[in-house]
Amino acid sequence: MPDQLLMHYTDNLQSPRLTTRFVTLDDVAVWTEYCADPIATAFTALPDKTPEQMAQFVIEATLKRYAVGRGGLQALICRETGAFIGQCGLFIQDVNSIPETEVGYHLIPRYWGMGYATEAAQLFRNYGFEQYPLDSIVSIIHPENEASKKVALRNGMHLPNPDADFRGTKYEMYRITRKEWEKLNG
Repeated sequence: MPDQLLMHYTDNLQSPRLTTRFVTLDDVAVWTEYCADPIATAFTALPDKTPEQMAQFVIEATLKRYAVGRGGLQALICRETGAFIGQCGLFIQDVNSIPETEVGYHLIPRYWGMGYATEAAQLFRNYGFEQYPLDSIVSIIHPENEASKKVALRNGMHLPNPDADFRGTKYEMYRITRKEWEKLNG
């Protein structure tokens, strides 16, 4: 069962331009910039919370995921500048009452359009298949979130389930199987 796979989740993953680390409560201030942007949070906003409260909620939820072995987003750090540019990671999600391992990603808007989301998503996709006996990895995307769909496609995913029931709402679930990943990697 995928829930057991992420109990030994590690950080300090490296790509050409990024390194990762687990988030901490000290990241609430920088993550507030993302939460304050209405375009960035169009599909993830918590309408009853201020940007500061939303950032606190998201970071605390991630820390709880780490604690119970369900993965979670990690801070994406630019290797050249040391800047916190966003979050990406693997985590367990329940979709259609089935546990799925998702790669999720969110970037602070000033870092959009630079290829960081794709680089991070591919880093975690590769980590997932290299470290765990996963049959597939998914990305659960709001039907109107065109930017995230493009990242999923560049991550080798395709849309096998356009009507994924996630938290009581229909989302699109993109997927890459282990065999598809192996073919991508020669």
